[in-house]
Amino acid sequence: MFYVLGAHRWMLHGACRQADPELFFPVASRESAERQIEAAKAVCAPCVVRASCLSYALEAKAEGIWGGTTQQERHGGRRSPGRRARFAVGHS
Repeated sequence: MFYVLGAHRWMLHGACRQADPELFFPVASRESAERQIEAAKAVCAPCVVRASCLSYALEAKAEGIWGGTTQQERHGGRRSPGRRARFAVGHS
């Protein structure tokens, strides 16, 4: 059973809860990983808690796809507060 308390309650409403968790942690060859990343981002795109998810990933320095972004995209996003704000509203 999965329990979420306090500030992370938003996780209960994530669109990813209905998807295979492995989808969000691509480890295959480059071409295969790119397809997997796009599939994970497609799950994230309409998610109602995407901004909370992205915020969590930025703070926790999480691996994998969170809030519709890869770890590499988020790493670049940490460099400036303006870019972080654009990620939060879905712009790059």
